[in-house]
Amino acid sequence: MEINYVPRGVCSRKIHAVVEDGVIQTVEFTGGCSGNTQGVAALAKGMKVEEYIKRCKDIKCGFKPTSCPAQLAMALSEALEK
Repeated sequence: MEINYVPRGVCSRKIHAVVEDGVIQTVEFTGGCSGNTQGVAALAKGMKVEEYIKRCKDIKCGFKPTSCPAQLAMALSEALEK
């Protein structure tokens, strides 16, 4: 399943992810802090969707109520609901 998500409340402008059999295959962020988003993408690869959501859904970025990792968790959660 391919996921295209427009994050809210963060610097990144788009998240593209591919999930197969409940496992994250790839993640690409457009915009945001390059090193951080590349790190999140690399760590998410190979992780089960439910585990990623559990670990990252409540991460905050500074004083923002969300973060790029949390927005990826939101994108994955919404995709699971469909």
